[in-house]
Formats: sequence, structure tokens, C-alpha cells
Amino acid sequence: MGFFDKIKAGLTRTKENISNIGHSFDQLFAGELDDDFYDELEETLILSDMGVETAMKAVEELRRRAKAEKIKNAEEGRECLRAILTEFLEVGDLSLKLDTKPSVALFIGVNGVGKTTTIGKLSAHLKGEGRRVLMAAADTFRAAAADQLEIWSQRCGVDIVRQHEGADPAAVVFDALSAAKARGTDVVLVDTAGRLHNKQNLMNELNKISRILDRELPGADRETLLVLDATTGQNGLIQAKQFKEAAGITGIVLTKLDGSAKGGIVIAIAQELGVPVKFIGVGEGIDDLMPFEPAEFVKAFV
Repeated sequence: MGFFDKIKAGLTRTKENISNIGHSFDQLFAGELDDDFYDELEETLILSDMGVETAMKAVEELRRRAKAEKIKNAEEGRECLRAILTEFLEVGDLSLKLDTKPSVALFIGVNGVGKTTTIGKLSAHLKGEGRRVLMAAADTFRAAAADQLEIWSQRCGVDIVRQHEGADPAAVVFDALSAAKARGTDVVLVDTAGRLHNKQNLMNELNKISRILDRELPGADRETLLVLDATTGQNGLIQAKQFKEAAGITGIVLTKLDGSAKGGIVIAIAQELGVPVKFIGVGEGIDDLMPFEPAEFVKAFV
């Protein structure tokens, strides 16, 4: 099953939610592009969890382009909306920049969003590209986190560095980087603790890890990926804003999109944060973490 098919299947609940509450996109784009149409479109986009600000911006831009390009046909209007939403999603480099050897991907986010599972799936993805991967179990506050990561390391056939529960997370990262350099590893994937985003000690911990990375791998490629649960909707957007301010992020991984009734959150996150969504999770399988493709997503969404 390709990206479009998986996304279309994953967005089934979004479409059902919109249809149950108000107007589906198919119903909307069956009529004229008049004032009622634009009002109903804005309502539909807000119901999809795109957020008021982003929904209003999209509708206003569609009005402008429809007038400038003299669009009256509903299907042309749909294509125009797709183009606008695709542009909203193209806010940066969508690929992972992990070209140095070794390079590092740091995973942050609150507990329960799927960080550990995401690391496991991305390990399989990178290994499938022929890269040597090492996992660092730097979430030392929950014994289950390191145990879960170790299960994924065995499943994927990649190395892992871990310590005892309560160990210094930065020390785990230091050990992992030393092992990576000794073993000729291509990419180090670092799991971090996911206590609440407003706790200062968590941010201090992330800063300490960052200093270790700067010292041990100066000039190395580094991604700081915020993992968000799509089912949390606007709460996820609030989390993302706070993490961006405190830790700096280079990309978003959006998990559980197949369980979300409000897939528009993807567009809201990219537009309001100016940070690209790089991967999305659309299922439980090891190959259900997929590089994000904005145009295909929008085609399935609208």
C-alpha cells in the first residue's frame, strides 16, 4: 500500500467526523463558490482541527485566488484549495539531514506520544537504506522505556546503549556517541524522557544532552524531532509551541494519524510553527512510519 492509500485509509475518521458534524468536502465542492460556500468551508476546516487562524487564512487565500483566476467551477476550486494547503505544509526541508558519520536524531515529546515506537520504526527505515543505526536509551526515568527500546533494537537488529534506571541521561548519550564512533555507526537515535513540557528540569536535561553532542560531535548533522500524538489535536499544537521555545526543533513526527478524527492538525502545526512535518505514523506495523509527502496528504485530506 502506497503513501496515498495509507493516508486515505488513515484519514477515514477525519472524513467521518466532518460528515457527521457538517459538510464533507465532496458536498462542499458540488456547488457554487459563493459566500455560503466560503462560510461552510471555513467551518469544515475548523472541524478538521486545522485551527481557526489557519482555516481563515486558507479560505481567504482561496477567495483571493478564485477572484484573480476567475475560478467558478467547484472542481477547480478544490484543486486551488489543495495547492494552497500543500504550500502551507511546505515550510522547510522535509527530509532528514543525517549525512555526517555519525549523525544524531534526538527525539523529544511528552510521555505516551509514541517516541520509543517511532525510534524503533525509524531504525528499521534507516537500516533498510543500508545505514548502521545505534539507539541510546536516554529516558532513564522509566525502566520500561529502556526495556521497550531494547525490544525494538532486537526486532530491528540494531545496537543499543543503555544504563540502569535513574542514570544520568547525558552520560548515556556520551556512552552512545563513544560506541558510535568506535563501531562506525551512521546514525544515533536518542530517546529522551517525556515528563511534562513545562518542567524546567526536563529542559535543563535536554540542554545538557545538547552540550554533550556539541562537544563530542562538533559539526555533525543533528535533527531534533518532536513526536506528537495526532489524536490530541490542538493540545498537541500547544505542546509543540512550548517545546519549540524551550528546546528548538527541526521537525515533527506525527503519530497515530490513523486514530485521529481530526487530521487537519498536520496543517495547523506546520503553518503555525513554521516547522516541517517530516514523518507520520499511520498504523501499528513496523513499516507504518512514512516520510511525509504534503501534496499526497492534501489530496487524501480534501
